[in-house]
Amino acid sequence: MSGTERSGVAAHHEHRVSSAPERSGGDGGLVIDGHTHVYPDRVAKKALAGSVSDLKRFGDGTVAGLAEVMAAAGVDRSVCLGVANTPDRVDNANRFAGSLDPGLFIGFGSVHPGLSPEENVASLRAHGLRGAKIHPMFQNVRLDDPRLHATLDAMQGEFAVVIHVGAAGDDPGERCSPVMLAELARLFPRLDLIACHFGGYRHFEQAAEVVCGLPVYLDTSWPPSLAALQPERVRAVVERHGPDRVVFASDWPMADPAAEIEAIRALGLSADDTAAVLGGNLARLLSIEA
Repeated sequence: MSGTERSGVAAHHEHRVSSAPERSGGDGGLVIDGHTHVYPDRVAKKALAGSVSDLKRFGDGTVAGLAEVMAAAGVDRSVCLGVANTPDRVDNANRFAGSLDPGLFIGFGSVHPGLSPEENVASLRAHGLRGAKIHPMFQNVRLDDPRLHATLDAMQGEFAVVIHVGAAGDDPGERCSPVMLAELARLFPRLDLIACHFGGYRHFEQAAEVVCGLPVYLDTSWPPSLAALQPERVRAVVERHGPDRVVFASDWPMADPAAEIEAIRALGLSADDTAAVLGGNLARLLSIEA
């Protein structure tokens, strides 16, 4: 998401928010937001100021702010994604992600091709993280970088990887196209890949042709809202890809989780498929229990 996620990941202290009681989603089961961003309080404002400028903000980017939004929207857990722009910030990013209250948040850290595969994996393990986020624009890396491939290979079978695919701000996304994502799925069949923005932000139709049907998970984030896409087209993509491999994601604070949940419910999927998208699929993938 944000180019200044580098600022938000530099904290050494822990952030704990009292866990909310478990709630059952309106469609049954947990509601899990698979794509959010939080920062230490002292840098949240600066981090958001440096993020993608053409998107509205729906929150302040703080841990407490996300917890409040989750309670209002009926979200049980949120995956919080960290991105370290440079290799020297990776471990701080992972420390912060690992400090979040596991009753509410699922910390995903960062990896960087400037570190060795062993260093990247060791940092994720040290901070108890279940996966990592890769954002080619803000990390200045291409998805076809052999150094990145070496780390992804090392992560197979142990970690999930959330990858930004498509455009961001004024960047058309040439470093992270749907075609490049498809190649990763071919190269690393044992890697749990989650492709942001249906596999191609602002490249929905290309992603529908190239990524749809691949053995990857698609996240539903489409800031400022999934409602900007035609619901019948989205439903067709979900059904073709497989509702068991699509996960609800808001990209908070760049979108409102409550509105995104309603947009998913408005797609016209079956109750079982809606419940799977809203949380069941991520619960299964990440072994999260109610």
